[in-house]
Amino acid sequence: MSVTPAPETTTGTSTTAAPTEASAAGYAPTGRTVPSRYRDRAHYDHETVHSILDAAYLCHLGFIRDGAPVVLPTLFGRVGQTLYVHGSTGSRPLLAAGKADPGLPVCLTVTHLDGLVLARSAFHHSLNYRSVVVHGTAYEVTDPQERRIALDALVDQVVPGRSADSRPPNAKELAATAVIRLDLDEVSAKVRTGGPGDDPEDVALPYWTGVVPVAPAYGTPVPAADLAPGIPVPDYITAL
Repeated sequence: MSVTPAPETTTGTSTTAAPTEASAAGYAPTGRTVPSRYRDRAHYDHETVHSILDAAYLCHLGFIRDGAPVVLPTLFGRVGQTLYVHGSTGSRPLLAAGKADPGLPVCLTVTHLDGLVLARSAFHHSLNYRSVVVHGTAYEVTDPQERRIALDALVDQVVPGRSADSRPPNAKELAATAVIRLDLDEVSAKVRTGGPGDDPEDVALPYWTGVVPVAPAYGTPVPAADLAPGIPVPDYITAL
């Protein structure tokens, strides 16, 4: 199966691309962000990268802990050219980002599944997807104003507009919450669209072929049992 839902990166010197100058509208490709396969699916422009990030709820944060790789699913938020990830002040990656000098090397990924691509041959089955991979160094955010901005972004990543329609964190909650920052610098997106790519000799085979679309579905909002009567569902929720 030719399923490649995340951008592959090169290893070794034989496939490493020379970095190019980043433009105002895109990120510079590097040896870690140029795919070794399906290079035509790679994108480095801000519009594509940011749209994929902004449509996601969860990311996967990878790092090395005690000499072994660890990948954690977690919430994130984007503000301009910066991603923020939060967690408990006792969480290991956030502790490591605060203690490490010069920070914690990480790899952050986001993937959307858009379709199941069913070919006539098992080998050519695939997925339609949009994905982003970010390489960089994460740092603990200690500035109070930046922490507030980051935490609002994390709430609004889930439901845009929600941070302004909820109580902000108090001093105790802020003290229990750590935030790390990852700048968008070494970044790539990868996108697969379209139908199956069967070999010409397989076209006559009697198997169904095509794409099964996959999309998120939102149900009717369910109010909390203790919601006061008369409080309507906000427009930013019904807009989902």
